[in-house]
Amino acid sequence: MSVTAQSVWHNCLEFIKDNIQPQAYKTWFEPIKAVKLADNALSIQVPSKFFYEWLEEHYVKILKVSLTKELGETAKLVYIIKMENTYGNKQPFTERIPSSNRSAVKSQEVDVPFGNKNPELRNPFVIPGIRNLQIESQLNPNYSFENFLEGDSNRLARSAGLAVASKPGGTSFNPLLIFGGVGLGKTHLAHAIGVDIKDKYPEKTVLYISAEKFTQQYIDAVKKNNRNDFIHFYQIIDVLIIDDVQFLSGKTGTQDVFFHIFNHLHQNGKQVILTSDKAPVDMQDIEQRLLSRFKWGLSAELQNPDFETRVSILKNKLYRDGVEMPDDIIEYVAKNIKSNVRELEGAIISLIAQSSFNKKEITIDLAKQIVEKFVKNTKREVSIDYIQKTVSDYFQMDISTLQSKTRKRHIVQARQLAMFFAKKLTKASLASIGSQIGQRDHATVLHACKTVDNLSSTDKQFKKYVDDITKKLSI
Repeated sequence: MSVTAQSVWHNCLEFIKDNIQPQAYKTWFEPIKAVKLADNALSIQVPSKFFYEWLEEHYVKILKVSLTKELGETAKLVYIIKMENTYGNKQPFTERIPSSNRSAVKSQEVDVPFGNKNPELRNPFVIPGIRNLQIESQLNPNYSFENFLEGDSNRLARSAGLAVASKPGGTSFNPLLIFGGVGLGKTHLAHAIGVDIKDKYPEKTVLYISAEKFTQQYIDAVKKNNRNDFIHFYQIIDVLIIDDVQFLSGKTGTQDVFFHIFNHLHQNGKQVILTSDKAPVDMQDIEQRLLSRFKWGLSAELQNPDFETRVSILKNKLYRDGVEMPDDIIEYVAKNIKSNVRELEGAIISLIAQSSFNKKEITIDLAKQIVEKFVKNTKREVSIDYIQKTVSDYFQMDISTLQSKTRKRHIVQARQLAMFFAKKLTKASLASIGSQIGQRDHATVLHACKTVDNLSSTDKQFKKYVDDITKKLSI
C-alpha cells in the first residue's frame, strides 16, 4: 500500500485526536486538508494565516510527535494558506507572495521547521482566556437560570432564553436580543443561556464578549493588517454572545465587520445572543441593515420587577447566602426600592453588613435607616409609575383616566406629558413607556414627545404645566 499525503495525515489525526480535547480537535484540526507529500515533507492546507500561527504557537509539539512517528526524524511540515474571501466572493483569497514566485498561484506556501519561534507570529487580537488548547467561553458560572427568578417583568425573555439554550441556532429566536434598563439582569440572563448551552452541548464553541471589547479587538486587528483573520476567528464560534451591543453606535467599521460575521453565523445555523439598553427601534447611529438583522429573531424586554418578584429575589438572595430575615423587613425593602435588581440586592447586602459589623439586630428601624441612606446615595431613576401619579395628581385625575382611550383634550395632554417625562427621566424604551402608559405603541410616545416640545415653545400655559411638573419630579 503506497503512502500518500492523505494516509499520513489521517494517521497523524488519529494520534492527535487521542491526545487533545474534542472541542480543540474540532476547531483546529478538522478544517485542515492534506495536500501533498514530497521529499519527506507533508503539505497541509489551512484556512488562514491565523490558523498557521495558532498551530505553531500551541500544537507544534504534538504535530512533531505525530509526524515523526509517520515519516521519521527528518519529517517536515509545510503550511499552505488558502483563505476564502469572507465577503461572499467565491474566488479564493490570495495572500501576497514575492513577485518572483507570483503566477497563477492562489495560495501561499509557508515552509516552517517545527518549533520555529518567529516573534511576529502572535494571535492578532488577544482575547483573555484563550488558553489550554481551546477557546474559553468567558462565561460566569454564577449566573444561572436557577438564580434568575421569573416574574411578569422578565417571563418572555427568560422563556426565550431557555428555548435557545435547549436548541441553539435551531429556534426562531435567532438572534435573541435582550434589552432593558440598568441592573435588570440582561448580562445575567445572557451568561445563563451560555452556561446552560455549555452544560448541554460541551462540544459547542461558546464565546461571551462585550461590544466594547469586540470593538477594541477589531481596531487592533486593523492596525496589524489582520482584519480577515479577525473575521475568520469569529466565524468559527457556535454561540456568540455580545453584551451592550448599543456600544457599536457610530462605529461604522466595527458595524460593517459585525454585519459580515453575523450573516455568516446566521446562515450556518449558529446562535447569536445580544444585549442592549435599548430596543432596536430606539438605537441611534446603528446602520439600518444591521438593525433589520437584530429584528430577524426576537427582541425581549426586561422591565422593572413588580413587588412580588422583588420579594422573591430578596428571599432567594438571602437563602443563597444562608441568612434569615423576617418577612416584614424583606417586604419593607422590596416596597421601597423599585428601580432595579442590582440596587435591591445592594440594599439587602448593606443591611446584612450593618447588622453583622455593628452587632445590631435586624429590625424595621435599621432597615429604614439603610434604605434611606441607600436611596439617598444612589443616583435614582424616577419610575414611570411615579411620573404617572405626579402628572395625574397635578391635573386632579385618576391614573386610570390618564391611561384611558379618551380623546378629551386635557386628558390627552396629561398623557402626552407623562410620556414626555418618562422619555426624559428614565432609560425605558419608547415601546416600554407606551405599554405602561395606556398600552400605546412607540410611535404614539414619539408623537407625544414632539407635541410637548412644540407646545412648550408656543403655548405659555402649556409651558407652565411643563415647568410645574418638572419641579414636582425633581428628586
